[in-house]
Amino acid sequence: MKQKITILGALTVAAALMLAADLKTDYDHATDFSRYHTYSWIKAQGSDSLWSDRIQRDIDTELSSKGWTKVASGGDASVSALGFTKNQQTLETFYNGFGGGWFWRGFGGPGYATTTVENTPVGTLMVDIFDSNTKKLIWRGTDTQALSNKPEHNEKKLEDTVQSMFKHFPPPSRG
Repeated sequence: MKQKITILGALTVAAALMLAADLKTDYDHATDFSRYHTYSWIKAQGSDSLWSDRIQRDIDTELSSKGWTKVASGGDASVSALGFTKNQQTLETFYNGFGGGWFWRGFGGPGYATTTVENTPVGTLMVDIFDSNTKKLIWRGTDTQALSNKPEHNEKKLEDTVQSMFKHFPPPSRG
């Protein structure tokens, strides 16, 4: 019985974490994205230089696949990316003992509840694209998802996140 409750609790946490993944994109609907062909980096910042490089590499790959060319400076658009992690706390309560801890007219025995705090690392990536001439924000993508304790899995998650973020980029022009 304890094992079933533990498995059910783990599945519940996994489902909650999957629902916590949150990908959003937004853009200036008045912007004609067909006039942007080059971009320059403002900054790519991660938790360390390894992650900063990975973030920039994955975004470069996606923008290149969309026909945009990276230039050292003076691009039509300017790109900034920020990636960071935080711990998200989840409370888990497990009940044991006959009666589940409830008494009803003397039936059931004393039950015990054990509550633990689970810290789950959650990574957030925010990518902003600005018009270089006006300095106006024209596109933003954000994503939040649970991270693994294995760096190689997180590298793949970052790659998948950036691909999903740029799936419908550039937005269609309203003509």
